[in-house]
Amino acid sequence: MLQEFKQFAMRGNVVDMAVGIIIGGAFGTIVKSLVDDVIMPPIGLLLGGVDFSDLFITLRDGAMAGPYNTLAAAREAGAVTLSYGLFINSVISFMIVAFAVFMLIKSINKLQPKVPEPEVAATKDCPFCCSTIPLQATRCPNCTSTF
Repeated sequence: MLQEFKQFAMRGNVVDMAVGIIIGGAFGTIVKSLVDDVIMPPIGLLLGGVDFSDLFITLRDGAMAGPYNTLAAAREAGAVTLSYGLFINSVISFMIVAFAVFMLIKSINKLQPKVPEPEVAATKDCPFCCSTIPLQATRCPNCTSTF
């Protein structure tokens, strides 16, 4: 059983998938940093100094009554919150990852050789005398049969 597991784990597809998952996790970390640290601060600044990660709605106060200035303060007090700012950050992260995957697949498709389109036949064979005649012909010029 150990030998079978070793053969399974060392297959090319499994190793490729593992490498893809590891690189995908690292890419997700980079994108999260891009969104949280590069994209959202200027957008928040343009919208009047809003920090999207601190946008939330308090559903129930915690041990210490609100209002809470930050999401961290609300969580520390044990308040139940609806953190829609974090959701906005996640949606933007997803859009960036989806766009990057789209661009990657688009570039891979450009590298693959194009499949030639099948040629349309310009002639056909007469079913009676088997001679080659133009595709538009309705009567064979050799045996004069109609079809």
